[in-house]
Amino acid sequence: MSKKADIGVIGLAVMGENLVLNMESKGFTVAVYNRTTEKVDNFINGRAKGKNIIGTHSLEELVDVLKKPRKVMLMIKAGPAVDKTIDALIPLLDEGDIIIDGGNTHFPDTDRRTKYVESKGLLYIGTGVSGGEEGALLGPSIMPGGSPKAWPAVKPIFQKIAAKVEDGSACCEWVGENGAGHFVKMVHNGIEYGDMQLISEAYFIMKKLLGMTADEMHEVFKEWNEGDLDSYLIEITRDILAFKDEDGEPLVEKILDTAGQKGTGKWTAVASLDHGIPLTLIAEAVYARFLSALKDERVRASKILSGPVPEFKGDKKEFLKNLKDALFASKIVSYAQGYALMRAAAKEYGWDLNYGGIALMWRGGCIIRSVFLGKIKEAFDENPELENLLLAPYFKEKVMEAQQGWRKVVAEATLNGIPAPAISTALNYFDGYRCERLPANMLQAQRDYFGAHTYERIDKPRGEYFHTNWTGRGGETASTTYNA
Repeated sequence: MSKKADIGVIGLAVMGENLVLNMESKGFTVAVYNRTTEKVDNFINGRAKGKNIIGTHSLEELVDVLKKPRKVMLMIKAGPAVDKTIDALIPLLDEGDIIIDGGNTHFPDTDRRTKYVESKGLLYIGTGVSGGEEGALLGPSIMPGGSPKAWPAVKPIFQKIAAKVEDGSACCEWVGENGAGHFVKMVHNGIEYGDMQLISEAYFIMKKLLGMTADEMHEVFKEWNEGDLDSYLIEITRDILAFKDEDGEPLVEKILDTAGQKGTGKWTAVASLDHGIPLTLIAEAVYARFLSALKDERVRASKILSGPVPEFKGDKKEFLKNLKDALFASKIVSYAQGYALMRAAAKEYGWDLNYGGIALMWRGGCIIRSVFLGKIKEAFDENPELENLLLAPYFKEKVMEAQQGWRKVVAEATLNGIPAPAISTALNYFDGYRCERLPANMLQAQRDYFGAHTYERIDKPRGEYFHTNWTGRGGETASTTYNA
């Protein structure tokens, strides 16, 4: 009898190949298939040579070599290709077999596919996989959701190939039903957008306001990576600043200032609008990328529009401490917003999300991995019903400590004409969130004036709505009430 594989993987791009090699290195036999079968042969005769990896040249052949219940993981481009592959697999599989989508799929698609695949007697998992090429090979963060009955069959593989933290815990645990796994991965990516933008703004302030060289900034990020800001993104920023081009000059300064994106940050911002959660920092990070893409237009505008010439007159060492505080406080806000969005989605979709467990999944393997995430886990372990991370004792204390320096950084950047949209909007969110009374009373009065949209009163119980005939020309008829 020919050898059977523990799992099959469809798609041999870089992430697919590396994930297969990771699985094989942990003792699993893996069957592989790629639509361009030449890739299968090249892989089997190259990186996979001599390993417990079985090359197949058709979906039928792939399915035939799998142990039951069959587990087929798709590592292909998100979108219509996933639906086509699912439809091609369904007739080949038996009841209880499992299809897994490991791509960057939008969570509503995973909702739909879970229901569809289950209606055919099969099980479905949509899982976020974070960590890039290196993470896929050495241990990623894995965020699975979908059919709960599929988890026991997949758990031994996923938890063995996932990254591990200090105590040996795997950065992989069941997230929830339907699209929960891909939703959490989407929020992860949104936070990633925010973290990257915040770090880039700190770099830009150092460069434009303090006039620091790449080597000097390298030393600052090196120091920052040994404290509260210890994280993968701070670490790679440190290394990027030290990297020299062939002529000995910093390579980073030769890279065109236009940032790309794959859409997951935009999905996070749109989800926040759908759920009514102010995800201001992540949305601003997405908009900052859009603005960066207007390179030619910005070059033309720079010759027409002018602002202050940056000039710093204070204590540089003290300002760098303030900048560190601003970066850390803004990071807290970013995660607070991301977790608020997950709470809102869990309530709407009926997911039982383990917020501390999600922080643990993100502590290793993924792009946003950091020491900071351990504090989030502790906060939710202490209070599983925590409304907002800013209200947890540790984060409250850290933000209050950072507040003065944070404000000085935003003020200096503004006075010197240096854009810092994410750091600034984080401070605005903090000030808005801690404000007992906002100017929305004026806004609602305006809405009632021109549209009879009604308002509530501070001297009446919540839920009672009133309309005023502001001009004397209107009637007493009110429009629909508003959603607050």
